[in-house]
Parts: sequence; C-alpha cells; structure tokens
Amino acid sequence: MGLIDIAEPRARPLLSQIAVPDKLASMRELLDRLISAVQSGRRVACCRLVETRGSTPQKPGAAMLVFDDGSQSGTLGGGCVEAEVKRQALAVLAKDDASVVRFQLDDDYGWDDGLICGGRMQVLIDSMSRTAARDYFLKLREMGSQGAGGTEAIVFDAEASGLPETASYLFDADGRLMDHIRGPLEEGLAPRAIRDGLQPLSDRPRPSARRGVAYLPMLPRSRLIIVGGGHVGQAVGNLAAELDFDVWVIDDRQEYVTEARFPRAQRRIAGSMTEVLPNLEITPNTYCLIVTRGHNHDEEALFHLADRGGRYVGMIGSKRKIKLIFDDLLAEGISPEALDRVYAPVGLDIGSQTVMEIAVSITAELVAHRNLGTTPDATRPRPSLATDPD
Repeated sequence: MGLIDIAEPRARPLLSQIAVPDKLASMRELLDRLISAVQSGRRVACCRLVETRGSTPQKPGAAMLVFDDGSQSGTLGGGCVEAEVKRQALAVLAKDDASVVRFQLDDDYGWDDGLICGGRMQVLIDSMSRTAARDYFLKLREMGSQGAGGTEAIVFDAEASGLPETASYLFDADGRLMDHIRGPLEEGLAPRAIRDGLQPLSDRPRPSARRGVAYLPMLPRSRLIIVGGGHVGQAVGNLAAELDFDVWVIDDRQEYVTEARFPRAQRRIAGSMTEVLPNLEITPNTYCLIVTRGHNHDEEALFHLADRGGRYVGMIGSKRKIKLIFDDLLAEGISPEALDRVYAPVGLDIGSQTVMEIAVSITAELVAHRNLGTTPDATRPRPSLATDPD
C-alpha cells in the first residue's frame, strides 16, 4: 500500500469550533480570541495572573479576556476577585492603559467553591487599544502557533525591579528579545535586571518571580506520534489534542486514519510502517506511542523508533510480549540502552479496565513526562532485559 498523507499540518481550530467550555479556554485559544477581537475592532483587555503567594485558585500564567460589554473568556478562579478584575479591566479599557492590581485573599473574597484561599494574587491588565500592545500580543500568538516556545518577563513591582511597572519583554526559545512594551532597552537589549532572571527552556522552567519581575515560560510544543489508529490510539489521540500535544497518527489502514476518527490530528498518515517510519521527522521534543493491533506491528514500529532521538517512546502490551519484542530487537542490533529508555508497559497504573481508562493512564504519563521530565512511577519494575516475563 502506498503512503498517503491524509492531513497536512494546519492551524489549531479556534475555541468556537471545538467543544471546550468557555472558562476552560487555553492560553493559545484566548490569544486567538484576543487577536480576532482586535482585528474586528472590538475593545478588549487581557488580564493575566503574573504573581502569586500562598494558596490561590489559579497560578501564574492564567488569563482572562474582558470585553467592553462586560463579557469574558477564560477565568482567574471565579468569586469576588474575578468580579473585581473585570471591574478594573473595564476602567483600564476606558483609560486605554495598563495596570497591575493586587489582591490579598482573605475573608473579603469568596470563591466559586466557597473556600477562602489565604494567598496573594497580582494581575496585569492590558488594554488592546494601543498599537504597541496589539503588536506585542500578535507576536506572542505567532510564537505560540509556531510551537518553538519562549518566555515573557513582566514587571509587577517597580521598586523591587527598578523598571516601570507593567513593562513586558518577550523572548524566543534562545533568549533573544522579540518585542517589548512600556519598558526601556539597554543598547538594544532587555535590561540586565530582566535578562538575569531568564531560564533555559530546556530546563522545563515553571512560572516564577524574581525581584519584582514575573517570568512566564511558554514551553515548546510537543509532537505526539501515535502508531496505530485503533480504539486506544483514537482515544489517546483525541484526549492528547485537548492536552495541547500536536498529534500525528499513522496506520497502514486508510480507514483508520480518517478525519472523523481523529478530527484534531495535525497529520493523519496511511501507509506501511516500513515506508513511513524511517522517513518521519523525529525531533528532541517528539513523543512516540506504539499502540498497533498486533505483536509484529509493535515490534516493527519499535525497531524504527527506539533509537531515533525522540523525547519519549512508549509501547502498550503485556510484560511477556514486551520481553519477547525486546529480545528480538536485541538480535536485530537495537542497543540495550535504547530499549531501557522505552516506557513499556506504557501508562500509569490506575487499574485501567476500559479503552478510555487506558487512554487516561497513557496521557497522564505523557503529561507527567512533558511537565516533569519523568513520570511518577518511573522506577516501577519493567520487563527489562534482565527480568523474566510474567
């Protein structure tokens, strides 16, 4: 059967095109809405949580859009704080300005769940009326769409930083300054106080604050290659797309890689593994998942993927089957070191019984590995080269 690339990479659908509750919109989806509103002439403010201390309903990076008619997209946790942020955002829109608002979470603030958090939140509110702000957020969305990653540095405390409050700097994955608003430069570069706090994206940094500056990393997007378009592959693919993976799915049966089965996959490829996998681009941020319909297909897929430099390789199956496949691949020249890096059996142990439960256990492992660099049960016994099969 010849290779058929059924779907070329395409833009991620807007929030209005997918069944995601409005308050749960991701940052990428909010940026799509933000730019769409600006381009249509609608007045909107972007409200972002830049710094927290103690217990808070959301963490730095959370965002909410407030439109001039009082409607919103996204959430900062609900309750009185969100209502107050909305009120302040409307005032910022009226002044065509930017402002940092601070909240001490005590008995004065209630939440959707009725609990008092007891922490502190600082929220940057940006009016999108100014050309500089529009250009900055357009660049931010462009970087997010490209998937290479980057970092925002936002000044929330002028006294601690020595820089104007609300100044914002946008860096690419290599730390190069891409844009800035409301802040000075030093010989064409971001101020030293800003640059000193940048962390390499390769370290998978989390949002942090240093000397009055919030650092909001936008980690590189991860590609998930699913080999096998059956029930498990379908469930994992659709769930992983919701979790912000760029999904590619491969199967030798064209009817298993249709748009109906994988509506949010960036690529759907029909063809034999011998044709497809050796020529498939595998980057250091690629996740590979093998969930084919049989032992021989799994073995062939792992032969082509075990030592290609991907960030993660996982394979479904019993310990006995995996041990047999490992033995065969050793005989075919795959190194023991490459096989020791394979996550097999794939997925966190949650007692999965159904297809969807299996998909949840697999995607949970993928997310843990993406966010933490490992998995919660990375030390669990595996059918390695020295163990006996069950």
